Amino acid sequence: MKFGISVHEGPYTHQASDSAYFFCKAALEAGHEIFRVFFYHDGVNNGTNYATPPQDDRHIMNRWSELAKEHDLDLVVCVAAAQRRGIVDEGEQQRNGKEGKNIADGFRISGLGQLIEAGIEADRTIVFGD
Repeated sequence: MKFGISVHEGPYTHQASDSAYFFCKAALEAGHEIFRVFFYHDGVNNGTNYATPPQDDRHIMNRWSELAKEHDLDLVVCVAAAQRRGIVDEGEQQRNGKEGKNIADGFRISGLGQLIEAGIEADRTIVFGD
């Protein structure tokens, strides 16, 4: 089965990101495909490389980056939600005159069309968070 995943909550404020991550990991291990993981609303905060959780805590952003690298996942951060929350890639850095970029490895910024495409291409789309 091919899944589209949408994560709507931040990494440390809600269980949604952990649940989505573990769902994706289990689905991939069971031989399913993840078409795309789309981060929306506060979920875009999963895509920052500036978070530094305590050493004895899980590093959710690194987990997503490692899973994407291992399975060639498409991790997409919503551009409008990212702009509101200060998540910047190289393109947004140049367009908006920002001093640096802070998007984590394996993530990219794009629009809601990527979420729509995931809904079309996937057999099932699952939303984690409100």
